Amino acid sequence: MTEEAHQQWQGRTDGNRWMQRSLIAGFKIIPLMVYYAIVAVVVVFYMIFNHSAYLATYRFFRKRMGYGKLKSFIHVYRNQYNFGKVVIDRFACYADIRFKIVVDGQHIIDRLTTAKDGFLQLGAHVGNIEIAGYMTTSKDKHLNVLAYAGETQTVMENRKKIFSHRGVTVVPVAADLSHIFILNDALSRGEVVGISADRMFGSSKAQRCSFFGEEVRFPTGPFLMAVQREVEAVSFFVMKQDVHTYKVYVRILEVDRNASKREQLQQLAQSFASNLEDIVRLYPTQWYNYYDFWNQ
Repeated sequence: MTEEAHQQWQGRTDGNRWMQRSLIAGFKIIPLMVYYAIVAVVVVFYMIFNHSAYLATYRFFRKRMGYGKLKSFIHVYRNQYNFGKVVIDRFACYADIRFKIVVDGQHIIDRLTTAKDGFLQLGAHVGNIEIAGYMTTSKDKHLNVLAYAGETQTVMENRKKIFSHRGVTVVPVAADLSHIFILNDALSRGEVVGISADRMFGSSKAQRCSFFGEEVRFPTGPFLMAVQREVEAVSFFVMKQDVHTYKVYVRILEVDRNASKREQLQQLAQSFASNLEDIVRLYPTQWYNYYDFWNQ
């Protein structure tokens, strides 16, 4: 990934402090659907002026999904509209609006959260993983989430306020890599560690996996942590179903613990890549990836 693309995809939310606070306050009088309607119009301008993001998404639908030109164009619009709704939903949570969470794989969560050992919860830039932390509370295990440290003050303040009541600690990515020690300590205490496992940031170490029929590099770090700590790992994707409902898909990452550590790394990474491909094929307009993923 180029440095420009890296900076673009750090994950900072658009808008200044005043705009974001006004958005939150507006939910007291403005229905969620009105915000969605505004987003539907604004997205058109994003498609016009953010041409690189448009092209990356369009090429994905054409080349990877095999859609025709018109269908690809329509899906680009739906994709960016859905992304706008994800942002709106996050700020709706800051205004105490509730969303329903349903889980596919609850038995996996029940087993892992009541076990002695910690585990890794690996997400990706699909759906809206953050909202699960806002809407649910773990009674059995504390959750530690690795997050980009450069978010806006408004977002960071609201994250901290909501998460503090739900057994969640946000661990900022640190330049000195001290976050790695914090997360390892959490696993040693039998807690849960949540990491996004689909982007190459900071380190060039990668596992090469098959993804939509071609080889893609996935970061080694999350899978190496699972191998070194000998803990289980799950893929964890939170997908929007309707206005007030999200569905969580939890899947165990398959690995042979009798294999060498190198083989275990590859098995975990490929299992994650396969689960991610499954969810992207199921929800193609909820994969928020606006650069050439096959060239990162």
